[in-house]
Formats: sequence, C-alpha cells, structure tokens
Amino acid sequence: MNIALLGANGQLGQDLRSALLAHDLHAFTRKEFDVTDYARSRSVLMDVRPEVIINTTAYHRVDDCESHPELAYAGNVLAVLNLIRVANELAATLVHFSTDYIFDGKSRAPYTETSVPFPLSVYANSKFAGELMVRSTARKHLMIRTCGLYGAAGSSGKGGNFVQTMLAKAHRKEPIRIVNDQVVTPTYTVDLANQIAAVLQSGHLGLFHMTNEGSCTWFEFARAIFDIAGIEANLSPTTSDVFKAPAIRPMYSVLENARLKELGLNRMRHWREALAAYLK
Repeated sequence: MNIALLGANGQLGQDLRSALLAHDLHAFTRKEFDVTDYARSRSVLMDVRPEVIINTTAYHRVDDCESHPELAYAGNVLAVLNLIRVANELAATLVHFSTDYIFDGKSRAPYTETSVPFPLSVYANSKFAGELMVRSTARKHLMIRTCGLYGAAGSSGKGGNFVQTMLAKAHRKEPIRIVNDQVVTPTYTVDLANQIAAVLQSGHLGLFHMTNEGSCTWFEFARAIFDIAGIEANLSPTTSDVFKAPAIRPMYSVLENARLKELGLNRMRHWREALAAYLK
C-alpha cells in the first residue's frame, strides 16, 4: 500500500513508522506538513498520491482548548476537512483518530462503537465535530477512538507522556498526587500501531475502538508503573475536584474493542502487560 503518514515524529507516528515498514510509506513531520494549510496539504499529497492518509496530528492540549477554542477547531475540524477534500479527490482512505473524551462518563459499562457520544469540553466537542465531518463527508475512512496514549517518543504537545512524568517525579522524590476517580484504559502506542496495521491489511473500514484491554484509575495506573518498575514513590490518591482543571473530564471513559472482537481482529493486550513491555 502507498501510505502518507502525517505527524510522523509524534509518539504514535513513530510507532506507526515501524508497524508499516512493509508498505510504501511517506512520513511527514508536523514541521514538514501543516494540515491547517489546504493548498500546501493538497500539493504534497497530490505529489505522493497515497492510497491511505493517516493523520495523527491534532490539537490536544485539553485545558488550553477552553481558553483557545479557535486553536481546537482549527486543528481538530478545519484540518480534518482539508484532508477529507484531498482524500476524496484521490479516492484514498482517510485514517482519523478520535478520543474517549467524546463521552460524558456517566456510564459504568465500557463504551462501544454504538454508544451515543455526549462531549463535555471544548476539546471533546472539537474532536466529535471532526468525527462527524469524517463520517458524513469522507468517502472512505477508518476512524479510531482510543484512550490514554503513551509511547517511547513521548507526547510532543504535552511535554512527555504520563509514564515518563511519573518516573521523573519519583526520581526527584517529589510527592505525587494522582486522581483516583477517573477510570480509563491507558494504551501503549506500539500495540495501537500494530493493531492499525492489521486492520488496514484486512481492508475493513468505518469506526473502531482500539485500546489496551481492562481498565484502571489514573492512580492505579501510576501505582502499577512503580510496582512493575520496582521504584519507591511517595504516591497517594486524590480527586479531580482538587485540581480544578478548566476542562471537564469524563469520570469513566473505558472503550470496548467490540468491533475488533466481532471481526476476530483484536490484538490488544491487557494494559498491565502492555505497560510491562513498555517499561522494559
């Protein structure tokens, strides 16, 4: 397959580069490819003429979205429309990423692909708007909702991933207070990248949930990091109310890989097994 990968220097982008080595891959970093610039996007992609466009770029500074909604909608909606237009012109499949944040967190059972979204923040609304744009306008698309990404490359937009941050705080012997009332599924980008490669190879399109299996609170995840790494840490639980973050987070945003399982394509490990592999 001829594939264009956008955001190739991000933590998911770098693992996708490895997972897609068998394909004719054209990797573009964020500096090389500005998805908000339609003319530039079209020029580059028309030159490459990919069968698949994978867009890992987004504006995901969740709290900053509350004070800068124009940046959220430029990165998560306008940029998506730009890529849809080019993908349709090329008859290419657009691979688009969405988030667990599009749900309100009032459920206590994992959300499937048929669950009804109810976004609570500017970030969540911008990501859901991007979803609607893809589903209504892109002629061929693979849409992936995922949760709590961490990978070896860190997160360029957030200054490192959660695991790296926890290890750094423990090394500095800082007191660490982590919320114990938000239930998620942390997802290792290596596993996600390999799962995406498998689905692309299968030819299936449409909406998929892709996270590691199981669930935990962020506090439980932090505790597992230190347990598996064999590190002593001054860790204690707290609540979301203490942090008073500008953006509302869903209290429960566990995604069920229902469609992957239905199609016999699910390769996602349990989150603890994935975390152990990452820490090695």
